[in-house]
Amino acid sequence: MLDFSNLEQYRENNRIEAKKALGGLPRSIWETYSAFANTLGGILLLGVVERKDKSLHAIDLPDPEKLVREFWKLVNDREQASANILTADQVQIRKVDGKRIVVITVPRAQRFDRPVYIGGNPLTGTYRRSGEGDYRCTREEVLAMLRDAAVQR
Repeated sequence: MLDFSNLEQYRENNRIEAKKALGGLPRSIWETYSAFANTLGGILLLGVVERKDKSLHAIDLPDPEKLVREFWKLVNDREQASANILTADQVQIRKVDGKRIVVITVPRAQRFDRPVYIGGNPLTGTYRRSGEGDYRCTREEVLAMLRDAAVQR
């Protein structure tokens, strides 16, 4: 878990992604959701900017409750995401330096839930996380996840 009182000490990496989100829920959030779910999990921070020195800083979201409602609506829409692997306590509104941000803690998906993909097609909508970036999985990577998911317990 992050120490929000020292947010500036963190950097975006394979487990942390910051999004400004002042214009609403960013479309790129879904690639990151898929990537975190298909790799090691991670934390999405909405209302957080990355400065030139790579440090993270909160900005005050005008309506974080609206972002949370929109996120829940879309994460439960199978056209948007193939699986909702989150529990209610993994999406929170937090105060950092008096500013409200949204914290989404995405766990690693269970083998039988992978691949977690977006847009209705696992071959074109499955992502993985590497470093600070989200990368579309190759056909072979997706087929391997599908094969692993089908293995009987």
